Amino acid sequence: MRIFSGLLAATMRWAESKYAPYYLSAVSSSEAAFFPIPPDVILIPMVLARPDNAWRLAWLTTWTAVLGSLLGYAIGYYGVELLLPHIEQWGYLAAFNEAKTFFGEYGIWAVLIGSFTPIPFKVFTITAGAMDMSLLPFIAVAFFGRAKRFYLVAAIMKYGGVRALPIMQKYSDAMGWSLVAVVFVGLVVWKIMHS
Repeated sequence: MRIFSGLLAATMRWAESKYAPYYLSAVSSSEAAFFPIPPDVILIPMVLARPDNAWRLAWLTTWTAVLGSLLGYAIGYYGVELLLPHIEQWGYLAAFNEAKTFFGEYGIWAVLIGSFTPIPFKVFTITAGAMDMSLLPFIAVAFFGRAKRFYLVAAIMKYGGVRALPIMQKYSDAMGWSLVAVVFVGLVVWKIMHS
């Protein structure tokens, strides 16, 4: 079944759309405050589709993420008590507590660490607001961390991903089904170990 090659082709067509930068901006800003999908998922195919725009796309992703970070900060500052039950319900309580530990150890630099951890960035922005971190240093560190990440992703895709695209197009179904098999086996092993 050629599901993954079809998904790759559709993603590449979508990434070439004139509306793609708007979608990227929306995902980038909302991900820093509440949205579950990271902007890399959109940035990667956009850079692959238009490698000459890599730096402009990285810049767009960065500054819209910083705007979203301000919303996350405001949510934490003004509404963390109301959000705690939802944070727990959504399964982010452990990540929220871990982010608080990072802030306790590293201060505002925890936002920079948050740019490169598997913990969703929104957890760090909300935590920064909840802990009443200084706003200007927060903005500076959020900008630096997000820029570092998105320019790195853009560079990898611009210089390495474009060469890998024909291979991805040729073997996307094999790679996709292999990943599905690995995830399935991993879930079975995890279920056996925890039963």
